[in-house]
Order: sequence, then C-alpha cells, then structure tokens
Amino acid sequence: MLAGASVGDAQEAPGSATIGGTSREWKKSSLAAFRGGLRELGWEEGKNRTIEERFADGEFSRLPALADEVVRRKVDVIVVATSAATSTVMAATKTIPIVMLDVGDPMSSKLVTNLAKPGGNVTGFTNLALGLTEKRLALLKETLPRATRIGMLSHADSPIRAPQWRDAAEAAPRLGVTLQPMDIRNRGDLPRAFQAAANARADAVVAMADALNTVLTREILELGAKHRLPVMVEDRERVEAGALLSYGTDPRDLYRRAASYVDRILKGAKPGDLPVEQPTTFELVINVKAAKALGLTIPPAVLLRADAVIE
Repeated sequence: MLAGASVGDAQEAPGSATIGGTSREWKKSSLAAFRGGLRELGWEEGKNRTIEERFADGEFSRLPALADEVVRRKVDVIVVATSAATSTVMAATKTIPIVMLDVGDPMSSKLVTNLAKPGGNVTGFTNLALGLTEKRLALLKETLPRATRIGMLSHADSPIRAPQWRDAAEAAPRLGVTLQPMDIRNRGDLPRAFQAAANARADAVVAMADALNTVLTREILELGAKHRLPVMVEDRERVEAGALLSYGTDPRDLYRRAASYVDRILKGAKPGDLPVEQPTTFELVINVKAAKALGLTIPPAVLLRADAVIE
C-alpha cells in the first residue's frame, strides 16, 4: 500500500498518499483504522485532506512506477507499507515526508541508521517481523508437539526473506524440527511449493512475513486445506480468514498510531525528528474451527495464552 495525504480545501488538498506491496483486500481494516485516527485528529476527508491509495499486489516490479506517480502528485505525506515499498519510495523522493509501516527491521534493511532520531525524510513504525519468526515457529511447535518438519513459505526475492530464514534456522534444532523451504515468486508457484511440502511430509506451514504471502492468503489457505497442512500467519485478519494461528502486532493499532505521525508532520514536525516506534504488545490468535477441520486439538496451555479464539 502507498498512501499520500495533503491539506487544503476539498478542491485542492493533495493530502496523503499510501503505497504498499500488499493488496487493498488485506489492508481494508488497517486503512479504516488509519482514516479513523486522522478523523479523530480533525482531518476530515473531502474537507481538509485527501488520501490516494496505490497497491502493488505483491509485485515488487510495480513499486517504482507507483512511487514516481505519487511523488509527481506532490502530496504532503507518503505513508508506505513494507520494507521493499519503503526503500523504493525513499529512492523516489528525498523531500516529501515518509511514514513507514509493516517494516520488520528498519536498521538491518538500512532504511534508517538510528531509531531514536532517524533523520532525513523518513520515520514510522516497525512490526519487528524478523525477531518474531523464531517465536512463531516455537508457538507452532507447542501447538503441534508431534510436528517434525515445518514448511517455510517465503517470497524468494523479498529483502526480508534471508533474515527471517536465519531466525528460523537458528531456532529449528532447539525446537526439534526440520525446515522445508517453500520459496515462491508468484501465484503460479504456490501449488508446486505446497505439493513439495506435502511430498516431504511437512506437518505445517509458516507463511513468513511478506507482502506476497499476504496478497496470496486465500490461495495459501485453500492449498493448506487441500494438503491438510495447518498454516501459521502473522496477523489476526488472516486467522479470521481460516489460518490456524497467528502471533504478532495488531496492524490496526499501528495504522491508527501512524495517523498521529501524519498529523504532527502536517502541523510542521520534521519526520527525521520523530523516533521510529517499536511495538510493545503482541497477540496470539487461534482458529479453533480451522483446527477441528484438520482434526487437530489445540493444547489447553496454548488456548489459555491466546488473546483471541476464533470459534
């Protein structure tokens, strides 16, 4: 998603623009939270702000054109989701303020050199996706104690694929599991990846944090059901869609908080002076209905720790 916001009257307000690598379908509730946050701060769409949205639908090759288009619109703020999209927008403008979201580790991705005072024209929020890979794998193993092989579904060209894989690889021996690579580059690669995992007798699949995996959620869940492979994801919305469980930040909270940064920037704050915020709360969401469909029983200890249970 890429969004830009501008201020002014209804006729001339450029407002904010949002750019992201994912799709509108899976950012609907997050964008609603962002709009709601702006509304609470006095920015009313159609009166004193406008918002333009652009989505790459998981295709990184589309990002440069989307970024150039939004920059040409001369918006006041660009809100950008995912590491790849953020990097692309940063290359397209050094002057328009950028608020980044859904970024796993802005330091290792070299989006900023200092979280407390990022400098330049970028700030925002990290979801700590990289550090959570090990935790997700551990929770999946606790939920499926007999699991010995876990498929790791990832976008082969994603800039955050390698560090997530390292996190999982370091944790695997301690957890007593073997990792099954499931690298894809597009929708057409999914059936092959799942068939390979099934042939290797994988017990479950972790859909690693990535824009393409988010875009392909429905296909991933359909193939998981076909091969009777439980799927772990990173956020509640996709558990509500049928995944077995998720562990991560609530994206709606991050997008709501992003509205406050847009508000401060529109009122004169410099993005480089606003610290990159890290999440302090994480939620475990479990889909009991999905478990029953797969003939699984969630251990009581795991259920007790869940922040939400989908019946």
